[in-house]
Amino acid sequence: MPEKVRPARPGTEFMDDGRRLQVLTTYARRGSRLNPTQQAAWDRNAGRWLVPEAAVDEKTFDVDRFFGRQAPLVVEIGSGNGEAVAALAAARPEANVLAFEVWRPGVASTFLHLEETGVANVRLVSVDAVWSMENLFDAGQLAELWTFFPDPWHKKRHHKRRLVTPAFATLAASRLAPGAAWRLATDWPDYAEQIESVLDAEPQLEGGRTPRWDQRPVTKFERRGVAEGRPIQDFCYRRV
Repeated sequence: MPEKVRPARPGTEFMDDGRRLQVLTTYARRGSRLNPTQQAAWDRNAGRWLVPEAAVDEKTFDVDRFFGRQAPLVVEIGSGNGEAVAALAAARPEANVLAFEVWRPGVASTFLHLEETGVANVRLVSVDAVWSMENLFDAGQLAELWTFFPDPWHKKRHHKRRLVTPAFATLAASRLAPGAAWRLATDWPDYAEQIESVLDAEPQLEGGRTPRWDQRPVTKFERRGVAEGRPIQDFCYRRV
């Protein structure tokens, strides 16, 4: 039986004329320059806390080996500068927490937060989370999934780039263990409506809008949204 070949990640394929193949993603690559403090944090920690991109292209991907132990796996998609993941992981020392973030300064800032809080159970990976959810994880593998303030892509013509779509909801739900929670938050009312309609329609999930999750720390990003008059809406759905 032929060996299954893992498809190329977004941004790694080239056309016949040598140009990089453009693939629609749910994120935009932002600046990668690090300030001196971030660079120092990167130099200290990337070797032990950042999963190498090459690792996800291997025939098998064993996430446990990057933590040095087997433990329930929690995934955060879009960890930003790491304020939330550092605090939440500190409260879950029994879990392995894998955070997806493609913004290099955000990864470096996450290292700083992890150092400050003394958290040792977080690893970061800077590859496409949608591709990873499909190709790196098995059905029912995740103990929890977090998606806090995903890029709203607020212009209507960009809505197709939003993370929470029917296709992704089906995929993400399939990777959750029975009873496992997918927790989300957004500060854009029209995205909140989309999240609710999409996840309510996914037969593998049950849940809905909730009061603010008290375990989720108030981050700089959230404070900015509130200051600009945008309401914060939390959601919790569980795999049935």
